[in-house]
Amino acid sequence: MVMTIEKAASIVVRSLTPNKPYHVQWMLTRKCNYRCKGCNVWREQDTKELSTDEIKRGLDILRELGVIEVVLSGGNPLLRNDIGEIIEYASRFFITTVYDNGSMAVKKIDDLRNADLVAISIDSLNPQKNDYVRGVKRAWCKAMEAVEKLHEEGVSVSVSPTISQFNLYEILDFTRYFINQGIPIWYALYSYDFSNHQDRLFKIGKKDDEFTIVDKEAMVNLCNSLIDMKKKNSNVLMTTKLLKAVKNLYSTGKRTWECRALQNFFVIDHLGRVAGCHLHNPVASIFDLPKAWNSPKSNALRKTYSKCTQCTYLCYIFYSLHGSVLGNFQVAQEQWKNAKLFLKKNSVKPLSLVKRQ
Repeated sequence: MVMTIEKAASIVVRSLTPNKPYHVQWMLTRKCNYRCKGCNVWREQDTKELSTDEIKRGLDILRELGVIEVVLSGGNPLLRNDIGEIIEYASRFFITTVYDNGSMAVKKIDDLRNADLVAISIDSLNPQKNDYVRGVKRAWCKAMEAVEKLHEEGVSVSVSPTISQFNLYEILDFTRYFINQGIPIWYALYSYDFSNHQDRLFKIGKKDDEFTIVDKEAMVNLCNSLIDMKKKNSNVLMTTKLLKAVKNLYSTGKRTWECRALQNFFVIDHLGRVAGCHLHNPVASIFDLPKAWNSPKSNALRKTYSKCTQCTYLCYIFYSLHGSVLGNFQVAQEQWKNAKLFLKKNSVKPLSLVKRQ
């Protein structure tokens, strides 16, 4: 997608406006076609979800609030029949990222052309290991095909592995492989739901010893290696500040940030309910959010969330560190080489992916 001058100018204005929420993750659907270990979404699916028009109304509200970036996820958002219309509308105003487990991207490639970035979930270069995590045969094959096809078609695509104990020792080789192909990497970090709130926004998963990172020294070494790698290749999309924060967490057990849920970022579920993050109870409907945003209740919750030290979801850490005017400048300064992801289509070159199943 080519970013219009109007969209770019609007994003710059919102980026420079203080005390605004900058990032939203909208879990458009609770439907999923995979059976990933460590995830409960597929075990607790829900057919109810907002209509196309309701989502567009919600996106208009996000724009008025000053949001810059919208991540469309689920479940699998590409299972929605109207996903093309939603992406097209969102991409008019926001930097729009769409997640897929690799199963639907090829089929929905025309819908994805309007996205600024498509993130394909792959956890290993080993097909059997990847399919074990995903709970579906040939998941790896489909995901690799999706990366290859989107890249060839000029759709901005990245790979998004979830770092866990299960794949910790292969993440460096995994990263080298894809960045050598010109494919950016954005990581997730295995975490799990600690909250016992029955009404929490979105249940994802409980602790799984197979994935919980216990080799903290290896995690620290991985962060050091990725920091060094970033100096030579901008396709490692995590910022140095984020990598240093994660490194410090695993080396000392201490956090260098305060959670800024419901300040810099928030999440929306498939029913349009808003919460600071998916671990907490909803605070409002997206349609009531303008009234609720500066309410005494919301301000009190922000203080509570700022003291939370439970999860290690990288997106929440990232926007706690960077979701401000200064943070936006730091991201832009560090990631300026990646402007091609948003301002123009990548120059397409054939991939040399590992042999598929």
